[in-house]
Amino acid sequence: MIKKAILYTFLLTSFILSAQKAQRFGYVDMQYVLENIPEYNEAQAKINAKANTWKNNLDAKQKEIDALIADLSNEKALLTKELIEDKEEDIQIKELELKKLQNAYFGTDGDLFFLRRQLVKPIQDLVFNAVQDIAVKRKYDFVFDKSTDLIMLYTNKQYDISDLVLTNISRAQKAEAIDEKRNERNKETTQSPVLSEDAQQKVDERELKRAELQSIQEEKRAEQLRKREELIKANEAKRLERINGTSTKIQNTTEDVEAKVVEDEKVTEDALQETEEPEVDPKELRRIELQKSIEAKRAEQLKKREELLKANEAKKQQRIKDIEDAKKAKEEQQENN
Repeated sequence: MIKKAILYTFLLTSFILSAQKAQRFGYVDMQYVLENIPEYNEAQAKINAKANTWKNNLDAKQKEIDALIADLSNEKALLTKELIEDKEEDIQIKELELKKLQNAYFGTDGDLFFLRRQLVKPIQDLVFNAVQDIAVKRKYDFVFDKSTDLIMLYTNKQYDISDLVLTNISRAQKAEAIDEKRNERNKETTQSPVLSEDAQQKVDERELKRAELQSIQEEKRAEQLRKREELIKANEAKRLERINGTSTKIQNTTEDVEAKVVEDEKVTEDALQETEEPEVDPKELRRIELQKSIEAKRAEQLKKREELLKANEAKKQQRIKDIEDAKKAKEEQQENN
């Protein structure tokens, strides 16, 4: 109210002084300007998303407190005075923590305030500079904000500079982008070596070197393929030679085999009488070990689960016992009374 009174006094004084000097006025709709700046909308979306996250966190903590209050209300008749005081103290502590967290998020010096100042204030400064620039160029004595609490009963559209502000901001952003690109090019030119007059010749030389390198790589690849084919042929020849050599050896040693039949039969009988350990396939051995490991882990998990169930059951029984003890104590107290 005081602000409006001061503003009206200022306007009245201005109109009185206008008899001596013609003054120029303009107005701008800041809300309209900001809503038509993409950077402002992006910043506002980020702020809203962060605020919603914080609000959901606060709501979750409030639900937790409400649940504790409801549990206390349901169990209050069965609890002792000390237990009731402990639970009420826990609830008060959580409520105090919730209030502190709420102030940290949405307080006057909270995270939302700093986030808004970080994201929105640069855009507001950009709009303010654009308004000042237009006011100076058009020689306005006063520029009002239509979107504030200032009551404007009538406004002439020709004094609305909102679109001019948007144009000025767009032009400034484009000029800034051009300056950034120019600075990047100048930086690259400064950092890169100065091109000589025969730059095209150097480019051609680089292309020639690239072509030579590609040709060398293709030759190496062809040489590798050729060596691979030779190696395959050599291995095949060795395999055939080994097969032929084995056949010759078998034919030459046929008589020796027949001469040693009796001895081999005796060795076979002796071998049958001995108890040998069957050979175990390594894959089968790994499979057995893996199965044993899985069974051991499953047994360990079952053991932990049983221990957890026992612990939960013990807690449950203890809680029931506490409630029953409290109930008995209350009944005894009533009987004594």
